Amino acid sequence: MAEVKKQKKIFVLDTSVILYDHDAIMNFDEHDVGIPITVLEELDHFKKGNDTKNFEAREFIRTIDELSRDHSLQHWIPLNGKNKGKFKVIMTSSSEVDTARIFEEDKADHRILNAALHLKKEVKNKKIILVSKDINLRLKAKSLNIQAEDYETGKIKNVSSLFTGKLVLESLAADSINEIYSNNGIEPHKILDEKPLDNNYFILKSNKNSVLAHFSPVSGKIEKVEKRPVYGIKPRNAEQTFAIHAILNPEVQLVTIQGVAGTGKTLLALAGALEQRRNFKQIYLARPIVPLSNKDIGYLPGDIKSKLNPYMEPLWDNLKFIQDQFVENDKEGSRLNDMVNNEKIVVTPLAYIRGRSFSNICFIIDEAQNLTPHEVKTIITRAGENTKIIFTGDIHQIDTPYLDSQSNGLSYLIDRLKGNPIYAHITLEKGERSILANLANDLL
Repeated sequence: MAEVKKQKKIFVLDTSVILYDHDAIMNFDEHDVGIPITVLEELDHFKKGNDTKNFEAREFIRTIDELSRDHSLQHWIPLNGKNKGKFKVIMTSSSEVDTARIFEEDKADHRILNAALHLKKEVKNKKIILVSKDINLRLKAKSLNIQAEDYETGKIKNVSSLFTGKLVLESLAADSINEIYSNNGIEPHKILDEKPLDNNYFILKSNKNSVLAHFSPVSGKIEKVEKRPVYGIKPRNAEQTFAIHAILNPEVQLVTIQGVAGTGKTLLALAGALEQRRNFKQIYLARPIVPLSNKDIGYLPGDIKSKLNPYMEPLWDNLKFIQDQFVENDKEGSRLNDMVNNEKIVVTPLAYIRGRSFSNICFIIDEAQNLTPHEVKTIITRAGENTKIIFTGDIHQIDTPYLDSQSNGLSYLIDRLKGNPIYAHITLEKGERSILANLANDLL
């Protein structure tokens, strides 16, 4: 039987897709890509600045400029690469169905819909699909009988089965657990049907005893994990013990810690970094700036330091909490002030470290769920010799409009790197902030 030829498609990209991934135009296989002229107009507003979206806009503009060097953007231009389609700029922002009249407003989103409608009428032999990270724009497209999709590249299919970094094994033979205690480890095949992922953590139980353990890719054994405090902070549950172990493990260069508010993600990362401060030249704490109500920080009063302080305050709170673990005249507590004053500890917005390379640094990125997969990759590729990177965040608490639990950089990182010998992950499950905080997480 003859093979059925797949219908070619034209994907019309919204601005939100390009601000999410400037390489998006290259990720549609053999199909063609249309860029409404309105998208280029919107990108012009984003090209200046130090935020990630500004970087994405500039990179996309450079890419289009390079691809169209010997072509007119009003014609279909081949995309670089084997089995790639073509692209062009859709010059018209009007159609027979006037979206500005239907939705009673003339704005960029509606002009992009007009461009898709125009292409749908003009090109009969190809399916037209609008691609947008904006849910509402996708709904508007569907109301106009335009097929619309989210941008799927880098998106995790099933967040509910995302790697947690931990397995619980019950009803084991007591001898197996005794072997872990007495021989500093056990061969995995003695208690598991298949080899575990590198740096996977375990809660192992028998009828008589139990042990916290870790599969070491160095020894090839499941080894006991000791419960230990770091810089005055004591782990309160098994998962926190695992997180501290991962942070302190010299063989692990990249750590992710995921969990809801109050589970101790940032506190453990910071305390763990301070515990091994002598191994690094500096400790960097950074977080992406997500303006409230999607307003730029320019709306806030004061100089740049005053504008940024509200966003960095949670990091300072964690430093203060650690300092409070020591009595007033204790040298460990006063050392924290000295480290801040001497810039051994640096608290900074993530945008301020773009373009830099880091060697001999312990780098903590808080609220990593608000980063795109491309941003996460950019940060990791900046790592030089003797650099440890710790990402913390809650994949269910997204503060940016075009990310969700499936498409954010933290979920992407956990899914793609699990089982790598220099990577460890743990999901914190139990809130330890207070009974009140736990009540809110459980019931509200």
